[in-house]
Amino acid sequence: MDLKTAYERLGLPEDATRDMVEKRYDMLLRQERRRIREGGGESPEFAEITRAYRFILEQEEKQAVTELTEQQYGKYKQFAGLAEKIDHFFSYYKWHTLGAILLIGAIIYGINAYIEHKEEQARLAALPPIDVDGMILGQFFVSDGSADTENLEAVMLGHFPDWKRVELQLLTFSLEGRSQLDIAMLQKASVLLATEKPDIYILDSETYPWLAQTGILMELDEWAAGRFSSLLPEGAAVKAFGGEENGEHIYGIDLSDSPLIGELPLYKERFIVGIRRDAERADNALHLIETYLRSIP
Repeated sequence: MDLKTAYERLGLPEDATRDMVEKRYDMLLRQERRRIREGGGESPEFAEITRAYRFILEQEEKQAVTELTEQQYGKYKQFAGLAEKIDHFFSYYKWHTLGAILLIGAIIYGINAYIEHKEEQARLAALPPIDVDGMILGQFFVSDGSADTENLEAVMLGHFPDWKRVELQLLTFSLEGRSQLDIAMLQKASVLLATEKPDIYILDSETYPWLAQTGILMELDEWAAGRFSSLLPEGAAVKAFGGEENGEHIYGIDLSDSPLIGELPLYKERFIVGIRRDAERADNALHLIETYLRSIP
């Protein structure tokens, strides 16, 4: 690939500035992400665009190094190469001093990190107790396109006047592994499922049976037949296979038709809530499901 081809793939002239290149690539990246969210796979065209973008940056870096070398050693003319080698020789012996400086820097960094950790612990200790802790898994997207759940938590908290704090984690991925991002997020989800214990899992129609078969979800048959029976729309009590040990049961309640769920700043295909078997706040999790069911006409 040459520079002319690289700029053409980005739709830019050859004299485009670094700022123009960055802005153009950011725009194309947002368009690609939007297309993937709408159901498209990764496009070969965008892979070529990324390759062109990286090529341009590499060429700019090489040019910058060449100009810096010329600026430093050009005055020596035919002895420029020798001058550069001598400079590198003396620079080599600076590494011992530099190593000591780096060691001191690492110690300072460690102290600062410890102080920040203690401050974060103090901040968390000052917060009110968690009323419900949740993990969102699947094809879900916050309205602003980020993974920040702060606004989502605030809206959900507003549905429960007696609650003081809701914590949510969002992991967006497809089980089909349509992109490297999907694969990375799926790996992260697997780690979090093994190490963290939220009260509820918010799932789509793809991740619900996948998670249910791990045996991690509480059976809700009793609640569907009792406390929730008069509130459940047809098909809202969703059965799934809970593994050989647990068999088929109702492990999730589909709350997609709840008007309150519609108020959440979250793109979703379905909104199925399951409760972890050993949930610390199972009563609050059940209250959450009941509240959203009651809002369904």
